[in-house]
Parts: sequence; structure tokens; C-alpha cells
Amino acid sequence: MAAYLIFDVEIRDMARYQEFMAGVKPALEAAGARYLTRGGAHTVYEGDWQPRRIVLIEFPTSKAADDFYNGETYRALKAIRDECSSARLVMVEGV
Repeated sequence: MAAYLIFDVEIRDMARYQEFMAGVKPALEAAGARYLTRGGAHTVYEGDWQPRRIVLIEFPTSKAADDFYNGETYRALKAIRDECSSARLVMVEGV
């Protein structure tokens, strides 16, 4: 069953964030993941949520998502991401 990581990201330093992006894209591909959306236009229909930049990533399984997030490669990349942005992140299993 597929699993999805949903990020709501606020970028404070775009140049540094681009360094993160350059490393995370090949790491995601190696984990069998793919971007479904990456910062596209969005509309809030209900509630008071005010998302900043939405990123949706599909993984083949929740284990693949967990392994990626907790793995050594992403841990190093996350350190870069944490320097230049703040995020809310949730993983949800598909149907």
C-alpha cells in the first residue's frame, strides 16, 4: 500500500534550501519515491489552515517512507533543511 508524506514548508533561505533540494531529489528517487506536487498553487476551501508551500511525496509503502525519513542520507539532508526552513510533516497510508 502506498504512503504519502505531506509537507507544509516555510522557506527562510531559498539559496540554502536549493542545496537541500539538490540532494533530496536523487535520494527520494533511490528510495522509490516520487513527487506528486511540489509548491504548486493551492486553495483552502475550509478551516483556518494557511499553508505555505505544500509538497506531496508518494512512497511505495509506509516502511519505505519510514526508512527514508529515519535513514542516514535524509538525516544529513534534514540538517540542511532545518537551517533554512521550518515544516510540518505527516505520513499517511493510501488506500
